[in-house]
Amino acid sequence: MTVAGRASEARRISVERDRCVGAGQCVLAAPAVFDQDEEEGLVLVLDGEPPASRSDAVREAVRACPSGALALR
Repeated sequence: MTVAGRASEARRISVERDRCVGAGQCVLAAPAVFDQDEEEGLVLVLDGEPPASRSDAVREAVRACPSGALALR
C-alpha cells in the first residue's frame, strides 16, 4: 500500500464522548487535531478530517486512547 493510500484511510475521526475518560493521550499524540474541554476534560476534535500530513499522529492518538472513544472512518 502506498503512503498516499494509507493516508486516505484515516480521513475522518469518529468520537464517542460518552466513552471518553479524559486521559488526554489523544492531545499528547496529535495536539493540532484534539483538545479537551475545560469543564469535564473530555475530548474535543479540532479537525475532524485532518490532512494526510497528520495521519500518523491521528492513528497514534486513536491507538493510545485507553477508553476506545476514538475511531477512524
